[in-house]
Amino acid sequence: MHLEQLEQAEALFKPQRIEVLRRLAEPATCGEVAEQLGQTPQRVYYHVKRLVEAGLVTQVDERKVRGIREGIYQATARSYWLSPTLVGRIGGLRRTRDELSLGYVLDLMEEVQTDIAALDRSAPELPSIGVSGEIRVPPDRRREFFEDLRGTLQDLFERYGGSEGDAFKLAVACYPKGDQDHD
Repeated sequence: MHLEQLEQAEALFKPQRIEVLRRLAEPATCGEVAEQLGQTPQRVYYHVKRLVEAGLVTQVDERKVRGIREGIYQATARSYWLSPTLVGRIGGLRRTRDELSLGYVLDLMEEVQTDIAALDRSAPELPSIGVSGEIRVPPDRRREFFEDLRGTLQDLFERYGGSEGDAFKLAVACYPKGDQDHD
């Protein structure tokens, strides 16, 4: 399949999606693919949904399992080729896509979820911290706020970014609160 649309190419940016796509060379359910990959069906469904939206996977059938309808999906092609007109645009897009996009935040949250799920929770000590809060920033000060936040985090990375000691991953996400009503 020759990919002409940027959205199709973007759907393949994540290695997990490429693995899901490979598994769907033959018809399969999200549960079957999840079992093969050692992931949850919900996580696989998330990737399948994006691949369906991009036209790279299609639902070929459906079956009823314990009263629930389960889709059977298959890749729309055996191989995918990027149009030469997309290659340069993707490189530029990937370089310019930054922390200000909600897509990046979603990818980051998925990465955090995967990392945390892989931790050995039976370990006697798992040093970690979770902080959440709400900040209100006037529209004319958003840029200043984001620059302050980035500067503060960069300072932490520089101070504690050495090669010795326990490695920790720090992920910070800032996104609009769903309910925009002001109290």
